[in-house]
Amino acid sequence: MHTDLWNHALALYTKPGVEAACLDLQALGGDVCLLLCATWLQARGVAVGDARVQALREVAQRWQQEVVTPLRTLRQQWRAAAQDDAQLATLRDQVKGLELQAEKALLERLQKRSLQWPADSAEPTDDWLTRLAPEQARHHDALGRLRVAAAALQDAEEGA
Repeated sequence: MHTDLWNHALALYTKPGVEAACLDLQALGGDVCLLLCATWLQARGVAVGDARVQALREVAQRWQQEVVTPLRTLRQQWRAAAQDDAQLATLRDQVKGLELQAEKALLERLQKRSLQWPADSAEPTDDWLTRLAPEQARHHDALGRLRVAAAALQDAEEGA
C-alpha cells in the first residue's frame, strides 16, 4: 500500500474509470481530493467519526474555495479561446500545472491532519467515501465505481 496520500491518489487515478468517476463526482459537488483521501483512509483502516469527517472538511473547504477553484475556473474559462491562441494555450497549461500543485498541496494538508489517527483500527472503516461525498453523490454510480477501483487497488497492493 502507498504510505502517503499523494502516491495513493496517483495510483488510483490512473485506474480505468477513476478519472471519469472523479469528474462525475466533482460535477455533483464532490471534492475529489477529499474523496481520494477517503479511499486512502479506508485502505489504511482508519476509523471514521464525525469529528474526523469535520476536520477533513475544514481543511479542504477553505483551500478549495480560495486556491483550487479559482485556478480551475480560470483554466476552464480559457478552454475555447486557447484552441485558437498558442500563447493562451501555453498560459492555460501553466494554470493547469498550478491547479495540480494546489491539489497536491491539499492532499498533503489532508494527510498531515489525518496521520495522527491510528491505522488498522478495529472500529468501522467502511464508510469514509459515503461520509465525505456530498449528499447528491452518495447513491450515484460514480461513487460506486470509485469504491470498486479503490478496493481493487488495495487488493493488488496487498497481493504484491
